[in-house]
Amino acid sequence: MRSPGFALAYHGCDEEVGERILRNKEHVSPSENAHDWLGIGAYFWENSPARALQWAEFVKRNPQHFKHRIQKPFVVGAILDLGNYLDLTDAESLKIVLSVHKVFQESMEQSGLPMPANAPSHGGDEDLVKRFLDCAVINFVHVVRENQNMPSFDTVRGVFTEGKPLYPGAKIMSKTHVQICVREPEASVIAYFRPRSIRG
Repeated sequence: MRSPGFALAYHGCDEEVGERILRNKEHVSPSENAHDWLGIGAYFWENSPARALQWAEFVKRNPQHFKHRIQKPFVVGAILDLGNYLDLTDAESLKIVLSVHKVFQESMEQSGLPMPANAPSHGGDEDLVKRFLDCAVINFVHVVRENQNMPSFDTVRGVFTEGKPLYPGAKIMSKTHVQICVREPEASVIAYFRPRSIRG
């Protein structure tokens, strides 16, 4: 679907990296992990600088799980042009993903390869945050569209209900968030900015 406007989004990183980004020396680096929720791309938290900071603090506390080290947690704001985007809150976008999943499954079967599966990152991880299956399917969406000469998606947006219930009996989860995966930051990031304040 075509974006009606822009999105404010935030990226958690190391302060040294963030300052280089703010000086227009580099863009947010795309992540290419096989378990990223929304496929390959640069990840931002929509409308939540506090959540971006929490992420950077988590990476600092758990360096064994990440390629990039964070010494001093920092947040960079960005104005994003979502462009032609795959919105996982939209019925039409979900139909696209479902139909591509079927093609992906058939392709894996024909190749004799096992289907990827979402997996926990640690004991007690009920959210299965290592999204190997979802990542593979989203990446395959882009391959299928390219092979069929269809317009490519510039960004992917998804809502994730993560964490424990916010209160007893709740279906509102404590770490629910919206993330945006930007496939080509050079094209989709209009500007970076320094958030004034971040409240957790």
